[in-house]
Amino acid sequence: MIEKLIYLNSVDLIEFLGVKNVKLDLLKNRFPKLRIIARGDWLKVMGEEEEVLNFEEKVHLLLEHYNEYNVLSEHSILEIVESGAVGRTKEVNDVILHGINGKPIRGRTPNQKLFVQEYEKNDLILAVGPAGSGKTYTAIALAVRALKRREVRRIILSRPAVEAGEKLGFLPGDMKEKIDPYLQPLYDALQDMIPAAKLKDYLENGTIQIAPLAFMRGRTLNEAFVILDEAQNATTNQIKMFLTRMGQSTKYVVTGDITQIDLPRKSMSGLVQAMRILKGIKGIKTILFDVNDIVRHPLVQRIVDAYDKRKPGEEVKTQ
Repeated sequence: MIEKLIYLNSVDLIEFLGVKNVKLDLLKNRFPKLRIIARGDWLKVMGEEEEVLNFEEKVHLLLEHYNEYNVLSEHSILEIVESGAVGRTKEVNDVILHGINGKPIRGRTPNQKLFVQEYEKNDLILAVGPAGSGKTYTAIALAVRALKRREVRRIILSRPAVEAGEKLGFLPGDMKEKIDPYLQPLYDALQDMIPAAKLKDYLENGTIQIAPLAFMRGRTLNEAFVILDEAQNATTNQIKMFLTRMGQSTKYVVTGDITQIDLPRKSMSGLVQAMRILKGIKGIKTILFDVNDIVRHPLVQRIVDAYDKRKPGEEVKTQ
């Protein structure tokens, strides 16, 4: 007779064990000789050694399945417990990863698919295009997949805080509370792909770091997937500083929309210069998204197209 504790690492306990432990009861029925007790994030199991070790192996398989798909159905539990494997769909090849509730996340447009392909061949990607074209979302999906596959040890997401001078000082709260509004789109994407409990752990232990661009100075970023979002609002010196932080076994993605530059008029966008300066360098790829890549509401594509057709300097006349 032995006793073991199995840690359910950062899982949504309701999803994993079921409402009122209905999924745990399903497991108990398959291992009637064992005494199995759920206590918070732990499963305590007691019984004969061979039976306990078999149960532990099955639970680890269930955890692997949950971490891959973010869901655990009763059908999957039975399939894994009885055969040690669960069926995979044939369409999995073009899926980047599975988001919350098992939703498959994949490149949906030709340029998004090109982004995924070029990521495998290059260590630095410049993804440039209009709002809603999936640049940042695809980049974060690739980053989360790399973390899951243990290709990197951490994800670092950054944005320039354009109003990081006096205006930011008037906002209430500490520094994190001041900059969070600038970084909310990054949180939104992460929340689509990582269960809340695990995301909270990642943010608390530094596995995922979200910070304004200014905080990158002086760092060397090793074994990381690093994304600079809204890079059109970074200056030349900021972009150079950011790019020279790259360390060993690190992937970089820089995203931006050069039609939405919020810098003062006399400041040139560092992203525009980087696209020209870095052109043709091995290991660096620029992908240009367009209105055909926009995957938001159909009106967004029409709005962007209408603004693109507006003549330079044209003003809207009002009565």
